[in-house]
Amino acid sequence: MNFKVFLSLLIILGFSTLNAQELLNGLQFNESVKQENKKSPTSKIEYPIGGIQKLKLPFFDDFASSKVYPDASLWIDNYVFVNSDFPFRPTNIGVATFDAIDETGAIYSNADWIPFEADVLTSKPIRLDSVFNPVSRKLSPADSLYLSFYYQPQGRGEEPEPWDTLILEMSHPTGDTIFTHYDSINVNIEYYLSSLGSDTIFPGDTLWSPPGCDTNLYIINYSTLTINDPFVTVLCDSVMEAEYIWERVWGAEGMKLSEFQDLYGKDFLQVMIPIIDTIYFHDDFQFRFRNYASIADDVIPSWKSNVDQWNIDYIYLNYNRKSSDTTYRKLVFSERAPSFLKKYEVMPYKQYKADAPINTLRPDIEMYISNLDKIGHNTNYRYSLQQVNGDYKKSYNGGSCNLPPFYSFGFQNCETGCGAAHACPPTNSFNFDFDVDTASYIIKHYISDSSEANILVDSAIYRQGFYNYYAYDDGTPEFGYGLEPAGASLGYRFTLSVADTIYGLQMYFNKTFNNSNEKLFDLLVYRDNNGVPGDIVIRQEGLKPKWEDGLYKFHSYIFDEPQVLSGTFYVGWEQYEAGLLNVGFDTHFNSSNNLFYNIEGIWYQSSFNGSLMMRPIIGSVGNELVFGTDEREAGSSHIKIYPNPAHTQFRLDIASISNPKNAIIKVSNLYGLTVIERKGASKIFFIGNLPKGLYLVKVLDGNKIFNSKLIIN
Repeated sequence: MNFKVFLSLLIILGFSTLNAQELLNGLQFNESVKQENKKSPTSKIEYPIGGIQKLKLPFFDDFASSKVYPDASLWIDNYVFVNSDFPFRPTNIGVATFDAIDETGAIYSNADWIPFEADVLTSKPIRLDSVFNPVSRKLSPADSLYLSFYYQPQGRGEEPEPWDTLILEMSHPTGDTIFTHYDSINVNIEYYLSSLGSDTIFPGDTLWSPPGCDTNLYIINYSTLTINDPFVTVLCDSVMEAEYIWERVWGAEGMKLSEFQDLYGKDFLQVMIPIIDTIYFHDDFQFRFRNYASIADDVIPSWKSNVDQWNIDYIYLNYNRKSSDTTYRKLVFSERAPSFLKKYEVMPYKQYKADAPINTLRPDIEMYISNLDKIGHNTNYRYSLQQVNGDYKKSYNGGSCNLPPFYSFGFQNCETGCGAAHACPPTNSFNFDFDVDTASYIIKHYISDSSEANILVDSAIYRQGFYNYYAYDDGTPEFGYGLEPAGASLGYRFTLSVADTIYGLQMYFNKTFNNSNEKLFDLLVYRDNNGVPGDIVIRQEGLKPKWEDGLYKFHSYIFDEPQVLSGTFYVGWEQYEAGLLNVGFDTHFNSSNNLFYNIEGIWYQSSFNGSLMMRPIIGSVGNELVFGTDEREAGSSHIKIYPNPAHTQFRLDIASISNPKNAIIKVSNLYGLTVIERKGASKIFFIGNLPKGLYLVKVLDGNKIFNSKLIIN
C-alpha cells in the first residue's frame, strides 16, 4: 500500500491500526545538502557581470564528477541532489535525484498533500542557433537534434504516486518583450538638496528621476538625508527583455520501481526527444526537468518527510543524432564497490583476526560493469588493496574478457569464466597485524579497454574498515526507522568470533521537525534465545536521541557497566513513549534477517530490507576506542593507558614520551571540559571523584601529541 494512502487510512480509522508495528519514514532533512549549503547558501548559482556564458553543443552530464549540487558549468540552479545513495543500478555511479527536499536540505516550505512543484534542474543557455565546429553555420531541424536522458522512479527511496510526475520543458521566445525590473543610479545628494531648496531630505519626500533617465519615475524617501550623505539611489529606467515561455515536451507518471521494471524490463529507461520545432533554434535555448511531489498530512509531525523520488542520468544533447543513437563509448561501474566482508560493512579487527577468512570474507564480490557502447570491447579488470598507514598491499588482475554492449546483454556476466573474473572477482584476505587494534584498507577497482590507447577507463573505490564496532550499514541513511507503540522494543543481532567486551552503542538519529523524535528510551543488550533476543544483560536507562556535528556522525552511548559477551548477542532499545525514534536506515545492505522487534512479548522479524544505523562498540581492556571511520588527527599518536577501563586511578605508558617530567597531561570529558590538567606523566592519576563515562586523554610532549580514550567505570 502506498505510504501516503496508508497514512490517510490511519487518520480516517482514528489510528486504530497503529497498535503494533515497525515503520519506515522518509528523511525530513538531507544532511549532505545541509552541509553543502553552509558552504554556498544559494539556490541560484552566481555568475559574473556580463551574465551567464552560453554553452555550445554538445551538452552532456553523467553526474559522475559533481557531488551534492549539479555542475555549475552546465546548470543554473542547485535544487536537485547529486548522489550515489538513492539510485538503484544506475547507468553509472552518480545521478540527479528529484524529491521533496529543497536546496537547503529541508522539506519545501510549500509542501502539501496536494501535488506541488518541487525540484527543478535548469540548463544554462545553449547556442541552438549555430554550430561552430568544424566551421560555423546555422542549425536547423534538418540537423537532427536529439535530447536524451535516462530516468528511474523511486530508486532506493519512496515511490512517486501517479500524480507526482516528472516533466521535461524547453524554452523559446514569444516575440514580445516584457518588463523585468527597474534600473537604478546613484545621484549626488546636492542635486536633490538644491532642487528642494533644503539642507535635508526627510522621510516621505518624493525624489524624481533626474534628466537622462525616465523623468516619470520617482521613489518615496524613507530616511533622513543630509549633505553628509554623498549619494542617493533612485530609479532611472525600465528594463525590458525578450519574453520566453516554457513548453512541456515530455512527462512520466509516478510508479513503484518494481512496476517500472516489470513494464520496461529495465532499471533505468532512456528517452529520446527530437527537437524539430524551429521555435527552439535560437541562441538562448534552455531545457529543464521538474518534479511534482505530495507529502503526507502533517497530523503526525514525524510523518511529514521526503517522498516521491526520481533519478535522472546521462543527459545528452547534440545534432547529427538518430532515434537509435542510444549508446555511448564508455565502460562504467554502475553500483558502488561492496565490502569484502561476508556479513558486515565494518567489524572489529580482533574479531576478524580470531576467525577463519572463510567465515568472515565473501568468497567473491559482485561488480556491476557495463559497456554503454554499440560494439563489444575487450576489457581488463583489476583491483588493488592498500593498508592505510601501513605497508600491506595486494592486487588482483582479472585478465581480459570480451564485454558485449549493455543494451543487448546487460551487465558483465558472472557465469562465464572470464566474465566471473571481472564481475565476480575473488576477495583477498587482509593481513593479521597483531600489533594494532584497528586497521583500514583502500580498495580500488579499475575497468578499461585492452587497446593500446586505453582511453575507456572507470574506477570505483571502497574503504574497508576494521574498527572497534560492528556495522551492517554503510553510514548514509535513505529512511528513518521506528516502532509503535510505547513499550515496544527492538533487538539487532551480532555474533562474536571470540569473547569480548561491549562498551556501548553508536546510533545515528535522523534530524526531524522540532526534534519530534526526542523521546525517552532505554538501551538494551540481550543474550541469544534460540535465534531471538533473550535475557537482558545491560539496560542503560533514560536516554534521548543525540546528534553530533558533521556529516552523518554517530553519537556514542557508553554503558555504565561494560560487559563481557560471547557468541551471539543483540542490541536494541525499549521506548517509553509512542512515536518514531527515527533511527537512520540504510537500504544498500539488507540485514533484515538480524533485526527483530517485540510487541506485547512476541518477537517479530523485520519486514524492511535494509540495515539499521546502530553499531555495538566492541573492544578489550587497554584497547583504544575508535568512534567512526575517521583516521586519527594528523600529527597525533596513541598512548596506552592502564588499567582501562579504570575505577579509581590509572597510569600512562611513558615509554614513548621523550620528556615525561615536563609533559602536559589533560583529561577532558565528552563535553570538552578539562577535568584534570597537570605537568608530569610518570605519576598515578587519581580519578575516584569523577563520574563514570568516557574521557579523552591528551599528552603534550614537546612537539608531539598523544591522544587516547579512557573509560571510568
